[in-house]
Amino acid sequence: MEVILKQDVENLGLEFDVVNVKPGYARNYLIPQGFALLATPKNKAALEATLKEKEAEEAALVKTANDIVAKLKDVAVSIPAKVGNGDKLFGSVNNADLAEALVKAGVEVNKKYIKIPGNTIKRLGKYTAKIRLHRTVEYDYVFDVVSDGVTEE
Repeated sequence: MEVILKQDVENLGLEFDVVNVKPGYARNYLIPQGFALLATPKNKAALEATLKEKEAEEAALVKTANDIVAKLKDVAVSIPAKVGNGDKLFGSVNNADLAEALVKAGVEVNKKYIKIPGNTIKRLGKYTAKIRLHRTVEYDYVFDVVSDGVTEE
């Protein structure tokens, strides 16, 4: 079932996105909570009109998103984590940890825009997170999870 999002919904999409969801999720959660409305031809036409009105604002948002992507390309992040035997972590690394590491490196990205495959990382190594700053601006950011130097057995 196609719905138009009225606001950002984590793990689904950003405001004004047209997304496909299961009918029960739309009927029982998204629509009653006011997060979405059905993507009827009339609502799609209204969405197009709204997007045309906000074109200048959208251009500014896209420019800001592209500026952040340019900063991300220049920043390398290594997230230190406690490690046990081998390369297995005590605990895990998630999008909040990556967002915090990026802030320390000088790039402010909200954690809700960061999507890590599997949602958490439990081993050392190189990983790629998808950072979606705008519906048209996405960036695959590569980062490392490294040992903090303290080994516990």
